[in-house]
Amino acid sequence: MIRTMRRCWFAITVVALSACSVTPHRDANEPQSGASTTALPSWNDTAEKRSIVDFVTLVTTPESKDFISRADRIAVFDNDGTLWPEQPASVQLVFALQRVKTVAAKHPEWKRQEPFRSILKGNLKNVAASGDAGSMRVLAAAHAGMTGDQFAALVHEWFDSASDPHFNRAYTDLAYQPMLELLAYLRANGFKTYLVTGSDVEFVREVAQRMVGIPPEQVIGSTVKYRYSQTNGAVSLVRLAQVDNLVDGAAKPLAIDRVIGRRPVIAIGNSDGDVPMLEWTSAGDGPRLAALVHHTDAQREYAYDRTSKSGKLDKGLDEAAAKGWLLLDMKDDWKTVFRPESAATAGTGATAGTAGAAAPAN
Repeated sequence: MIRTMRRCWFAITVVALSACSVTPHRDANEPQSGASTTALPSWNDTAEKRSIVDFVTLVTTPESKDFISRADRIAVFDNDGTLWPEQPASVQLVFALQRVKTVAAKHPEWKRQEPFRSILKGNLKNVAASGDAGSMRVLAAAHAGMTGDQFAALVHEWFDSASDPHFNRAYTDLAYQPMLELLAYLRANGFKTYLVTGSDVEFVREVAQRMVGIPPEQVIGSTVKYRYSQTNGAVSLVRLAQVDNLVDGAAKPLAIDRVIGRRPVIAIGNSDGDVPMLEWTSAGDGPRLAALVHHTDAQREYAYDRTSKSGKLDKGLDEAAAKGWLLLDMKDDWKTVFRPESAATAGTGATAGTAGAAAPAN
């Protein structure tokens, strides 16, 4: 049963909410609604959490006039800053910078070329500020000549040992527990969850299943160019030092439409680069939910928005206020930030995909 709703709408982008009440009868083929006091246990009982639960209840209750079929229940999530940290630099950029230093001896020209010259001198501010576009250029150049399988193996090996110096935890430990619960909650209610990122799609695919329970085929991201190669009868695809497609800003809805072929019902991001994805989702017919993770917790994670060099959230704050998008306040809405270490070290898709119990405060 949906709560009595204020003016029959939530604090989210919802169009044509015609069902302000429903009967308790349920089709046996539909999963049970997630509307319960135990949903999203690592979230505080705020208006934002209640809005999410109310929305999911509305669109998954067969008797509701705003019922959405399972085939159309598409939810898209940004990655950096939405499902795990992006400060002081994206995880992909950290990976790429380490690779630059490893192979620099093979590229003496880098001593004279930017951004490699600055990287080798330890001047990383401009590189970090270049965002996904800059990190993709560095990543492409540093891994040129590798096959896709070789690159995937390198990424997998790196994630097995790399750790974040600020939190002194493995990068695979740093998925946001409240977002893991939200992903699992949506899947339990018939939603198909996609990850839409400006990072290299192959880089993210190597870790998305184990970290957030999203399989490789549901990851949409930036790509580098490849060359088809045939040597002595052996066929391979070889990475080139060129970016093929950058999935950020207005390119996100284009990529979503090209890959999925359906307009999402839910879109969640955290920066101005995600605004077009939220705008496009919200413009669809029927009820829609758009939300931005607002980094407000300097104690447990980071605090940044309008003036940040990376992950900037300026236009997005204004758009959220004007259009009724949810602002998920990390400090106020989340009981905890990161997943429990024991769950992370298990490193399985099943662990990442379950809501689990509320984790202790970080």
